[in-house]
Amino acid sequence: MKTFFFTIIYLGFVFFSRLEAQSLPSGAAFDFKISIENGATSVKNQERSGTCWSFSTVSFLESEMMRRGGKAMDLSELFIVNGIYRDKAENYILRQGDAGFSEGALSHDVINGYKKYGIVPQEAYSGLPSGAETIDHSEMVAAIGGMLDGILKNKGGIYWRDATNALLDVYMGPAPATFRYEGKEYTPKSFAEEVVGLRPEEYIEISSFTHVPLYETFVLEVPDNFSSGRYFNIRLDEMVETVKEALAKGYTVVWDCDVSEKGFNPREGYAIIPDPAGGSKNGLPHELEVTPAMRQAAYERFATTDDHLMHIIGMAKDKNGNDYFVVKNSWGEVGPFEGYLYASVPYFKMKTLGIMLHKDALPKEIARKLFK
Repeated sequence: MKTFFFTIIYLGFVFFSRLEAQSLPSGAAFDFKISIENGATSVKNQERSGTCWSFSTVSFLESEMMRRGGKAMDLSELFIVNGIYRDKAENYILRQGDAGFSEGALSHDVINGYKKYGIVPQEAYSGLPSGAETIDHSEMVAAIGGMLDGILKNKGGIYWRDATNALLDVYMGPAPATFRYEGKEYTPKSFAEEVVGLRPEEYIEISSFTHVPLYETFVLEVPDNFSSGRYFNIRLDEMVETVKEALAKGYTVVWDCDVSEKGFNPREGYAIIPDPAGGSKNGLPHELEVTPAMRQAAYERFATTDDHLMHIIGMAKDKNGNDYFVVKNSWGEVGPFEGYLYASVPYFKMKTLGIMLHKDALPKEIARKLFK
């Protein structure tokens, strides 16, 4: 067992050492051609906050509204974040600190927040305190976390909810109980029901790992899954097929992935996983042939972690005919594609933690396996 463990570590070291030695091309060298481009709103910037989970999933909800025939709408990502911080504080206290309190969360938390708190347009809630121009949650999370730890140290408290809410009001501004939109007054919940009109129960999450049974649900074992969200487990080739078919049918997908590799290059607008053995064609590196076993090993040795969530809206090919997913990021209009990047299928296969999509976007055969 020890020999196997150290072999895996050694192979990982060799892989990444060789990858570091490779020079990677510019984004222009790929000559990407988009074949599918589904509707999406403008690129946003999460700035100095760990709220990619909300920016990606709210972008997905905006695309869902467009897919259903609604107009493009700018929804408030930070309204959802505000509510989820309250949920995270409650979870932290009731678990007596045996949980994470951080800026991270996952796509299902946005769906849970939408169902519990509703949602508002960006114009109704910026999530910035008076006078602030940049999102920055570092001090806020330290302040709330320190307060919660102090309460736990004193063996519980009475006012932690009120104290959490007060700190959120200071750092994010009070979330609106009511607001006016196009001449009519709404609450966040009535706005979600009457204007946005999405149904939380129609969205599912999917992943692909070998340590859990196929076609059943499991709790994804990552620190940001504080709410114990459940994912359907399918084969790796089926997960790729699911995303491709969803995009072809006009749906978009939320993507939870690892972005720690050198091949993830938003400033050049692409994400690839070059083969450490080298080789190239037309100036583009050959990519790794990713297997379920390789993917599982990377997950279990923490080489694949849930670093970042983004929004997949289409498909493209490079000049060699290889497939890529067109991905909307939330770091502002970075790189040659103004905030978008192209993620190769090998990168997706190796570095995906999970996806969210509408259940009607599933291929029929996969839907039959999941909802038998």
